[in-house]
Amino acid sequence: MDWLRQLPIGQYVDDGDPGRGSWLKRIDPRLKLAWTVAFLVTPILAGPLWRLALVGLLLLLTLVSGLPLRIWRRSLPLLLLLAVLVGLLTTLLPAGGTGRATLQRPPEELRLESPTQPGSGAPPERSGLAWELLRWGPVQLGPVPFGPLVVTRRSAQLGINGATLLVTLIQSANLLLLSTTPEELAWAISWWLRPLGALGLPMERLGFTLLLSLRFLPLVQEELQNLLRSLATRAVTLKGLGWKGALGLVLAVGERLLANILLRSEQGAEALMARGGRWIAPDALHRVPSGSAWLTRLGWLALGALLLLRWRLGGS
Repeated sequence: MDWLRQLPIGQYVDDGDPGRGSWLKRIDPRLKLAWTVAFLVTPILAGPLWRLALVGLLLLLTLVSGLPLRIWRRSLPLLLLLAVLVGLLTTLLPAGGTGRATLQRPPEELRLESPTQPGSGAPPERSGLAWELLRWGPVQLGPVPFGPLVVTRRSAQLGINGATLLVTLIQSANLLLLSTTPEELAWAISWWLRPLGALGLPMERLGFTLLLSLRFLPLVQEELQNLLRSLATRAVTLKGLGWKGALGLVLAVGERLLANILLRSEQGAEALMARGGRWIAPDALHRVPSGSAWLTRLGWLALGALLLLRWRLGGS
């Protein structure tokens, strides 16, 4: 039942040897944060080819990152399976759309472009290309008809967008959290937000609050793990309880989880006040690893190349 230890999603894993570990851990956290934001922002208004290329780049970075295989060998296949299921479900569901517009000119005056003419630039619905990519059914399953399942160009594009967005959102953030300590991440975020200090915002206090939040996430996962382990010890089966009993059990577990989280929060606040209630600036916790200057410069150049490619080719 120690599945949270086997799937350390979003938790920093120390390999014990900073000189021989993953090269991602020797990069400036500000650069890693910038790359994560680029993975999240560049898919906006981008074509399916760019989104698929980002997923391929993320998978390549994961393979060559040098992180231990036990960290991502189970979480990454599960994430890809979930993305494929989401993409298939989105593709098979009706995509919706506007109603058919009325013709403003007589049909005999409309001249459609030939699909065989290269460079005509006509959209698929006017160039003769099929709008429906796949039609299956309907199938009669006993007294109930099933189908037809129709895959259009719009639904296929929505499926690709949903699946790729799920992978880029989770895996990019996961790589950032796996290779960056909470102290370095809090320092990087406070560094990027430092210009807001000119407006009078307490950026150092916000950075320390963010550090406490990152430190609190493993405690939430630990409490959830303990509750699931207690249910497994008592051999509770949801099928034997019925849907009402199962719903009541889920609500009871959620209530207990919330109570334990609030108790942990109170204990953390009491410990902080016992130490005088002093907060530490994120700059005091940052430590630049040795031998990371050339990796950081190479990373900035690669980030610039990625943004340039997005500007030139991202729309296709």
